[in-house]
Amino acid sequence: MNATIDPAHLSAYIASRICHDLVSSVSSITNALDFMNEPQDSEMRVQAEKLLHDGADSAASKLKFLRYAFGSVGLSKGAADIHDAKQITERFVASHNYQPVITWDIETEHLSFSHARLIMNMVMLAVDCLPRGGTITVKVRNQPEGLGVSVIAAGKRCKLRDDTADAIAGTEPQDGWSARTVQPLFTRIIAEGLGGTLHADPREEEIALTSTGLNAEG
Repeated sequence: MNATIDPAHLSAYIASRICHDLVSSVSSITNALDFMNEPQDSEMRVQAEKLLHDGADSAASKLKFLRYAFGSVGLSKGAADIHDAKQITERFVASHNYQPVITWDIETEHLSFSHARLIMNMVMLAVDCLPRGGTITVKVRNQPEGLGVSVIAAGKRCKLRDDTADAIAGTEPQDGWSARTVQPLFTRIIAEGLGGTLHADPREEEIALTSTGLNAEG
């Protein structure tokens, strides 16, 4: 890796990233509760209750995903439940504006919790590349050199920021590390911890993220 980051800054930036991902959902809950305390007609109350329900559902989906992607769940031993990991990821993706459509093409009998955590972080990168929505395709294959994962983001205005590309490559961005650029670096760290590599290939209205040479057992 061309760049290093000390553990204190790594943990601080990851914590900030988690807070950033949750703030809009939590704010929706707070606004809905404040709104429900005001005098209102039945129609306005229905709207407030919907805002409260949507905010709570979004927060729960993000919390469950982030606990897996960043927390101790992703470090668990043994084989991950592929169906459960897919469901958690789908709910996280659906919690975003413009809701990208995610499809799965997984051909492997074993997926460790570390593999699942890597896939989740690659999906996070894909979501960040799709400000106006689009599609995310996850493909997992057993290859001669090890397990291979590709996540392709496609859609209008699909873009990989320069500082994100630097972080994926293991190079410190020009403006230094931040709560936003640490997540691509963290994804690379996971891939390298599994004995593999992480690459990004920007194309026209498409970004291909690939991780190859991963240890089969995770």
